[in-house]
Amino acid sequence: MSHTPFTKSVPAAAAATAIVLLTACGKPPAGGPPPALAVPQVGVVTVQAQALPITRELPGRVTAEMVSDVRPQVGGIVQRRAFIEGSLVKAGDLLYQIDPATYQATVDSAQAALERAEATLVSARLKAERYGELVKIRAVSQQDADDAAAALLQARADVNSARAALATARINLSYTRVSAPISGRVGRSSVSPGALVTANQTTALATVQQLDPIYVDVTQPSAALLRLKRALEAGQLKHAGADAAKVDLLLEDGSRYPLAGKLKFAEVSVDPTSGAVTIRAEFPNPKGELLPGMYARAVVQQGVAEQAIAVPQRAIVRDTKGDPTAYVVTPDNKVELRSLQTGQTIGDRWMVTSGLKAGDRLVVDGLQKIRPGQTVEVLPAGAGPTPPQAASAARS
Repeated sequence: MSHTPFTKSVPAAAAATAIVLLTACGKPPAGGPPPALAVPQVGVVTVQAQALPITRELPGRVTAEMVSDVRPQVGGIVQRRAFIEGSLVKAGDLLYQIDPATYQATVDSAQAALERAEATLVSARLKAERYGELVKIRAVSQQDADDAAAALLQARADVNSARAALATARINLSYTRVSAPISGRVGRSSVSPGALVTANQTTALATVQQLDPIYVDVTQPSAALLRLKRALEAGQLKHAGADAAKVDLLLEDGSRYPLAGKLKFAEVSVDPTSGAVTIRAEFPNPKGELLPGMYARAVVQQGVAEQAIAVPQRAIVRDTKGDPTAYVVTPDNKVELRSLQTGQTIGDRWMVTSGLKAGDRLVVDGLQKIRPGQTVEVLPAGAGPTPPQAASAARS
């Protein structure tokens, strides 16, 4: 039994030898030299200069083109209301009827007064003519002839006065028919039949608003207008041409109004409280979608940049200060970090005013795995990464 320890040590030695052999034939142990790093792939777009319209999105409110508050011009009792609230009316349509009885009586009285004055005029004229002949043969005194001539003039004046009184009475009678002063949509009525109204009262009976076409009044800071004028004068922008007055509209729910408007005018003074200038645009409104008081945003085309550079927003990276930067691939396929100056957004793109030029290869994909000075493999933007096997085959 003395050989037992030697026998047990043989399997242990064999296991140790197997471990050494496996280690020699397998992967290197931890801590050995790492494999070579793969060259990162990036998606790029080639920067191009192009003519782009310069637009500005401005806040505003919808206002009716014409608004008329309907008020009575004579007093009386409202006999009836001749419209449906919220309906469309035309200029001249009857809205209210005020009791015309007293005004008709005044017209009749004025008519009678006129006829009486005209009868008096006939008598005065005949007497004046007769006295004119008699004074020549001294059958009447000169004083009597002068009195007859003066009476004729007085009679003519009375006729003119009676005619004016009759015209006034007829006008007041016509005012008992309260008509729509403009065409448009009439709002709610503030009175009902049987109500007493007075001439030129402060409370309007109803309001008529013309809604087609309709205005949108937007405001723009005066400083922005000054920058626009300087850019035009310096040649950085040019006027947009025949369609420069075209305006698009964004509604409160974010949808785009289907009909384009046109610019009417810009206010000639600056609001001292807000420092803004009011700009008015006119839009067709055949379906009545735009209502006075609605909030909207107008997209106004203000000029055209002939050699503008616009890049995808995802290519812009903010540094620690919040300033815009971008990665550009140099001709030797190295990454370069550029500081940019940006202007307005155009859809999903930023307009770049400084830092990029036409022909630059701008990195838009793979930004997270690169750093300045690093060598990269360039792919078209959106192409996706190349599989390692294919990349190795291409390099070989």
